[in-house]
Amino acid sequence: MPIPKGARVRRHRLHLLGSLLLVAAAGVFTSGAAPASTAVQPTPLGQVIPAPASVTPGGAPYRITGDTRIRVGDSREAHRVGEYLADVLRPSTGYPLPVTERGAGGIRLRLAQGPYGAEGYRLDSGRGGVTITAAGPAGLFHGVQTLRQLLPAAVERDTVQPGPWLVAGGTVRDIPRYPWRGAMLDVSRHFFTVDEVKRYVDRLALYKFNKLHLHLSDDQGWRIAIDSWPRLATHGGSTEVGGGPGGFYTKDDYREIVRYAASRHLEVVPEIDMPGHTNAALASYADLNCDGVAPPLYTGTAVGFSSLCVGKEVTYDFVDDVIRELAALTPGRYLHIGGDEAHSTSHADYVTFMDRVQPVVAKYGKTVVGWHQLTGATPAEGALAQYWGLDGTGAEEKARVAKAARNGTGIVLSPADRIYLDMKYDRTTPLGLSWAGYVEVKRSYDWDPGAYLPGVPEDAVRGVEAPLWTETLENPAHLDHMAFPRLPGVAELGWSPAATHDWEDYRTRLAAQGPRWDALGIGYHRSPQVDWPAQ
Repeated sequence: MPIPKGARVRRHRLHLLGSLLLVAAAGVFTSGAAPASTAVQPTPLGQVIPAPASVTPGGAPYRITGDTRIRVGDSREAHRVGEYLADVLRPSTGYPLPVTERGAGGIRLRLAQGPYGAEGYRLDSGRGGVTITAAGPAGLFHGVQTLRQLLPAAVERDTVQPGPWLVAGGTVRDIPRYPWRGAMLDVSRHFFTVDEVKRYVDRLALYKFNKLHLHLSDDQGWRIAIDSWPRLATHGGSTEVGGGPGGFYTKDDYREIVRYAASRHLEVVPEIDMPGHTNAALASYADLNCDGVAPPLYTGTAVGFSSLCVGKEVTYDFVDDVIRELAALTPGRYLHIGGDEAHSTSHADYVTFMDRVQPVVAKYGKTVVGWHQLTGATPAEGALAQYWGLDGTGAEEKARVAKAARNGTGIVLSPADRIYLDMKYDRTTPLGLSWAGYVEVKRSYDWDPGAYLPGVPEDAVRGVEAPLWTETLENPAHLDHMAFPRLPGVAELGWSPAATHDWEDYRTRLAAQGPRWDALGIGYHRSPQVDWPAQ
């Protein structure tokens, strides 16, 4: 018999309480541990974000010391995860932490078959060491993020800290609720460099995201080099909102983003938005316009005024070339074709366009993703529709999405008045927009993706994605302020079982993240809804 949700939430809280009591009762940590009188206690196993599927506290903590080794066996994939972990821990601990194939004790990363799926893991901690077991490298990597959060926040600093470095005793068994846990970064309204994108990737990795959706084209800028249409980048990428210099990624730049994201077990999902949001392309090539006249480059923030010329064959030559080149650069499964706010395209033309373009994506080996307006046409078999409407979006529009879901279209949820990270927190927020309303931390977290859209079967929901549009965001500090503290809540919605979903419990765990963000240099919004520790 399934356990009622309320009971499961209470059980989750009891696990946390049990962890605290057992830690308090443990008078001896390990050899060389601080005496109990110092009151140094490890972070309870259940205090991480996203909340684990199962937590069983028990036994003495493990203490990382100068003798600790990271053991990875003979697996090259485990070795890569081990080196990543060592790179995280060495600066703050000052310990050598060699990554070795053999040895006893320490931290062990182990690949083995089990009930973990592609991304789940098991973490066992006790006096003798910590073992993370997973079926694949993504699971090991996610387990490492849990281990990272179980250590004091000072572990994130890049100078030697005093410690001690204790990991609570017990077992975490964890597996994600949804396969799609994404974050979108708009590099078109304002351009962000390769290093700035990597910085955001590292933020995402800490919370077990697995998709990086890059919005590579819009009215204000085209950001990826296309050899067969070179002016897209050199001309269309030469500006941004407000008239700045813009920029674009060379193919090598893009490959480096893909490589780096993959090293953090994130799949890049590139987006070329069309048939609307295309002024940068139209300004670059006059032939793409129905009247053969190229418009000027655009640096404003209005939407809905541009459209590819659906009736011209050159439009489909252009689409084929762009998708072919972008697909060749992208090892992941998906390619996003936009499709939103095509207000300057008639409905008939929109349907014609999508009927022509979706097969091109399949021809080059990718699966279509589109904004949920794609359901106004006929989504291709296996396509995903990304819903960005509001709680109050009209019933007819929601019904169209639900009908597509019942017909096999997967749904990724990005409701704008819940998880658009560019929405202001409140009227005093200096950055962001407010067209979808103000979105504080509780509103962003406190909803259930599995029951959000009426008529959408729960098994049609593939996951969640947090878009970060950049009309008003110009630098990484702006990204941090708008993403944090809402981003971890989206991660929890995508990863954690519905039974663990509880605002009061979450806000306590979220508050504990503040010192970690301080150590990482993340300038976050200190929401009044959360009791943050004093700085």
